[in-house]
Amino acid sequence: MTLFTSIIGQDQAIELLTQAIAHQRIAPAYLFAGPSGIGRGLTAQRFIELLFSNTPSPTTNSSSLQSRIHKRNHPDLLWVEPTYLHQGKLLSAKEATETGVKRKSPPQIRLEQVRDISQFLGRPPLEAARSVVVLQQAETMRESAANGLLKTLEEPGKRATLILIAPGVDSLLPTLVSRCQRIPFYRLTEENMQLILEKAGYGEILTNPEVIAMAQGSPGEAIACWQQLQQIPADILEVATQGIRDTRQALTVARDISKNLDTEAQLWLIDYLQHYYWRQQQLYGAEFLQHLETARKYLLSYVQPRLVWECTLMAIITEVRSYKLY
Repeated sequence: MTLFTSIIGQDQAIELLTQAIAHQRIAPAYLFAGPSGIGRGLTAQRFIELLFSNTPSPTTNSSSLQSRIHKRNHPDLLWVEPTYLHQGKLLSAKEATETGVKRKSPPQIRLEQVRDISQFLGRPPLEAARSVVVLQQAETMRESAANGLLKTLEEPGKRATLILIAPGVDSLLPTLVSRCQRIPFYRLTEENMQLILEKAGYGEILTNPEVIAMAQGSPGEAIACWQQLQQIPADILEVATQGIRDTRQALTVARDISKNLDTEAQLWLIDYLQHYYWRQQQLYGAEFLQHLETARKYLLSYVQPRLVWECTLMAIITEVRSYKLY
């Protein structure tokens, strides 16, 4: 179907969804399983457009329908994203950025949002033949939220469809997975990666081996990594990659990282440095990667970030001296 022509490299997923529509065998729940940034969300949008276009509103044309789904303001669509809890309010990642909220932990789909899903599906659809709920990053649900969602999946209603978007079956409770039809998504080939990035105006990413390695066949992840890289102060990135030579410099960099980067950005920087050091195996040993992995563990355990980076960078200095790199 022409709606899926913009989705590259996901032929099996498209075939399964188009056949479901062609034979009017719409499952009550789907699991779009695969890495982020490879078209899962876009495929969900296109699938919903087809579901809703079967019974269009008299005042809604196809372009208007597509726009409403893209903006997520269709009355029969509920698109659920992970949120941050700030002063009693749930904020999406975009809202948290816009309001300048300092994020200390990753966002998650919360029990309150699962309750909203139940309420949403408790009423009949207003315009379309069915109501659709999309749970983006469904793997971020804690156990309480997942158990709450399980009750909804057991009896979603005859005119309802849920789409869970997650990295894979292992990232969700088996009881949730068992109630969903799995739609597989795969990492893209190098050729398709290049095609999409150049088409999106991000061809320069192809010259950065660390970003390409972090993306692992995901153009969306490559773009997100590239944008995150631009947010890291150049002096921090230069020192962190070119080498920290003494204790004073290590303490200064630790202070600058904890002061200028929120926790998510610090976790991303750890990923970037791990790929950088891995690519430089002739100079650096596996110990460098282990120090960074330990730093990640402590950051996720809410240890004071400046202390984490001071200890990590001091440990790296010790390794540098043992390797006699300077």
